[in-house]
Amino acid sequence: MNKHFLALHQFTREELDDLFLFAKELKAKQKKGIPHRLLEGKSIALIFEKSSTRTRISFEVGAYQLGAQPLFIASGSSQMGRGEPIRDTARVISRYCDGIMIRTYGQEILEEFARYSTAPVINGLTDRFHPCQIMADLFTVIEQKGRYQGLKFAWVGDGNNMANTWIEAAAIFGFQLTLACPQGYEPDPTVLAWARGKGAGNIILTHDPKEAARDADVISTDVWASMGREEEQKEREIAFAGYQVNEGLLDLAQGNCMLLHCLPAHRGEEITNDVLEGPHSAVWDEAENRLHIQKAIMAWLME
Repeated sequence: MNKHFLALHQFTREELDDLFLFAKELKAKQKKGIPHRLLEGKSIALIFEKSSTRTRISFEVGAYQLGAQPLFIASGSSQMGRGEPIRDTARVISRYCDGIMIRTYGQEILEEFARYSTAPVINGLTDRFHPCQIMADLFTVIEQKGRYQGLKFAWVGDGNNMANTWIEAAAIFGFQLTLACPQGYEPDPTVLAWARGKGAGNIILTHDPKEAARDADVISTDVWASMGREEEQKEREIAFAGYQVNEGLLDLAQGNCMLLHCLPAHRGEEITNDVLEGPHSAVWDEAENRLHIQKAIMAWLME
């Protein structure tokens, strides 16, 4: 088991499958009211450079349910916001805390922090990867469809951190993945190259959302302009016209197709309200499962 949880490509399929089983066990205990304070007396620092709803609350509540003390740290209110070197902050905080979660911009910030930290570091989101979210998404698919093997997954929208992490997941788990992204908004080419270097012939990149959605078992999307890209909103609205997940797109998918969205959603842009609130939507279960998969990750690294 890797010391840190920075990206899915650090792990084997077997290790990640074990995390799904662990999350299932912890979720069952929580639903039955069975205490599972595996991290009693420990603490985890939660460092945020980006705003958050689901990440902050799920990590804070999850740490509490595991018996650990969560410490919320807004980077702007700490010495990091005044220019203290990342390596210095990492060496100090990891002497105080048993684990650290970081939600930041550059993947390189996270990786430098992890190099100098003596405590496990978890990626709560970077511009390049969002591993906790994709693990929650796949955990939701396993719960509702019984498996991920043999399913066809579709990504419709921006080639962002979510798309990059779906590519990692497809290469590791072996399921079929088709990504439909506008020209100029494709996923990170180095991530695609890594996946194809693993012999992953199961990943298709297209500019046609209908091609991605056709016969899909799972369709996933995200906002057109992620955090830090808001100034591009107007030009992205033009580039992403036709990339909306709506009833017409769902009609091309399997009849029992599952819809995923990492939230927050911009109804009427990347997704319509009737689809988000409709019978195919699993987004609220998906959001809840952030709690359970992250508890498994924290306990696995910190116990």
